[in-house]
Amino acid sequence: KPNLISKPMIDSILCLRDDRWKYVRSLLSPAFSDTKLKEMTPLINQACDVLLCNMKVYADSGKAFDIQRCYNCFTLDVVGSVAFGTEVDSQNNPDDPFVKNCRTFFEMSLFKPLLILILSFPFIMIPLLQILPNKKQKELNGFFIQTIKNAIVFRHQQDAAERRRDFLQWMLDSCGSAESLAAGRPEALGPSAAASTPAEKCQQTLTEDEIAGQAFLFLIAGYETTTSTLSFATYLLATNPECQEKVLQEVDEFSGKHMVPDYQNVQELPYLDMVIAETLRMYPPAFRFTREAAKDCVVLGQRIPAGAVIETAVGHLHHNPDFWPEPEKFIPERFTEEAKKERHPFAYLPFGAGPRGCIGMKMGLLETKITLLRILQKFKFKACPETEIPLQLKSKATLGPKNGVYIMLESR
Repeated sequence: KPNLISKPMIDSILCLRDDRWKYVRSLLSPAFSDTKLKEMTPLINQACDVLLCNMKVYADSGKAFDIQRCYNCFTLDVVGSVAFGTEVDSQNNPDDPFVKNCRTFFEMSLFKPLLILILSFPFIMIPLLQILPNKKQKELNGFFIQTIKNAIVFRHQQDAAERRRDFLQWMLDSCGSAESLAAGRPEALGPSAAASTPAEKCQQTLTEDEIAGQAFLFLIAGYETTTSTLSFATYLLATNPECQEKVLQEVDEFSGKHMVPDYQNVQELPYLDMVIAETLRMYPPAFRFTREAAKDCVVLGQRIPAGAVIETAVGHLHHNPDFWPEPEKFIPERFTEEAKKERHPFAYLPFGAGPRGCIGMKMGLLETKITLLRILQKFKFKACPETEIPLQLKSKATLGPKNGVYIMLESR
């Protein structure tokens, strides 16, 4: 059972608090701006190229297969590329050390129940889990930290023009110089690092450990959630062919105007947006989230004391018939601009809400959208006898298909 609440996880924004959290969050937010996402789009397309080659093999075979397995490898490639600055080809090279360590981490029998507790009650679990020794966890965490440190050293040896434009590079750019990355050595950060007050400490840049922490959180938060969203969207399109035809028509119109999808032109796919939104309504990977009351307050007449942990059941909210008539039906038109304006803004919360909402929301949606677009330019999803209808679900750390998503691909 990996003790997640140790380095590098403890240095991520999930576990940081108060002034340091505010500062690190403000430092990271520009990494997910429109400008930065434009720079990361080629990395997503590069992973899609490999995915499409593998999918052609399945399409040519005419046999059913579990497309969730393909998405697992694909999302791991994207996370490795964008967050860890590592060229990973898990789709063709499952023995890559990064791939093997990631799979070991996610497949540990007690990992997912433990992650539920961490994501749900981070401020309770942090002090508890820090005292739990675990040899395997230390080995895995050490591997991920060393991967980041190696990437940092390599980047500083490169000319600026040669450096990849990814999440890792943006964090390094925000630090300004290699000297500012000396984790655990405040003197390397200058006089301000010895500051004693929270406000003064927040003037520091990211430490090397914090950079590793954000990359590690990116792995945990971005791997299974994106895989599940792609898998569920594929299942829903395969089992709702009339909706898939509308998407295909939109995709064909797009392809007639654009050679390669990028951050800007994929905004021209409103129906695909609606399909993804309805997928996240029906099957929100982050099916619950919690918040801790920072001070005593009263909400709708209910007193909430400081320190109380409040859980929001997103899955229940997304299937409440008061907000969503016939909630078990797949109806992308629920997300037209007119329909969204008429609905309570907090009836739909696949990425949480408030200051601690998902910082990577736009990145996750962009990855999902480009991937579905690229696949549907070449193939059509087909339900088959092996397709499990309805899907059985697993709801441990995240919501996902319990037995995979078996479909057939038809070349277009």
